[in-house]
Amino acid sequence: MAAFFKTAVASLLVSTMLGFSVGCSKHVSDDAIAQDVQSKVAADPETKDSAVSVTAKDGKVTIKGKASSSAAQQKLEQIARQEPGISGVDNQTAVPPPPPPIVVPAGTALIVTVDQALSSKTSQAGQTFLATLARPVTVEGTVAIPKGASVTGTVLRAKEKGKIKGEGELALSLNSITIRGKNYTIDTGTLDSTVKGKGKRTAVTTGGGAAGGALIGGIAGGGKGAGIGALVGAAGGLLGGALTGNKQIEIPAESALTFTLTRSLTLPPRAE
Repeated sequence: MAAFFKTAVASLLVSTMLGFSVGCSKHVSDDAIAQDVQSKVAADPETKDSAVSVTAKDGKVTIKGKASSSAAQQKLEQIARQEPGISGVDNQTAVPPPPPPIVVPAGTALIVTVDQALSSKTSQAGQTFLATLARPVTVEGTVAIPKGASVTGTVLRAKEKGKIKGEGELALSLNSITIRGKNYTIDTGTLDSTVKGKGKRTAVTTGGGAAGGALIGGIAGGGKGAGIGALVGAAGGLLGGALTGNKQIEIPAESALTFTLTRSLTLPPRAE
């Protein structure tokens, strides 16, 4: 009887020790799971920028914090579910709302320099011309369109002035702009300049109100780009141009022109 009692006590002690050992190993296993998942999250290109913490209890993995994107949020859970020995995943991460797009409002002036000469005598209606943004465009302190952006325009009307009568006309507008490698369609007011039969010059703006653009200058036979496009303020548009001896409308290469957006331009937010 005494031997049986001793055997039972020994068995109880062994069972207790085994239970304690299993409990300890379970705790270590949870820590190991959490650390392994955290390491994989930090190493994965899609999740490494997510500010999250990983814990585990009884084999269940809990992830808290901010995922860098919706795709990262899904990848976090995928990484956790692939961890050996887990019993479940509780993904409590949140995705910050995306920054709002940048909207360049209608009425914004685009000051450009033309890449080639344009003329009422030599240009043709429908002709495409290239230009370069001469000044950056900012919206609420953020550069929305950088200086140097490539711009494409169209000659809407080009009419040579007759020697005795008739009028010369040159009308231009912009239709697209390339910003950080992506092309966007734009709508602008029309720069429309007319030379009457007796050499009287007028400038009108269509499609964009008073800020759409107006002819300025008065250079005759000046050097390329000389005195072209002097800035006269944001309210009045520019068309750097000149009348040649035969009273045609000439815009030398590198002339500064100001066009005004007639429709707002929506751009993606700048990446930080």
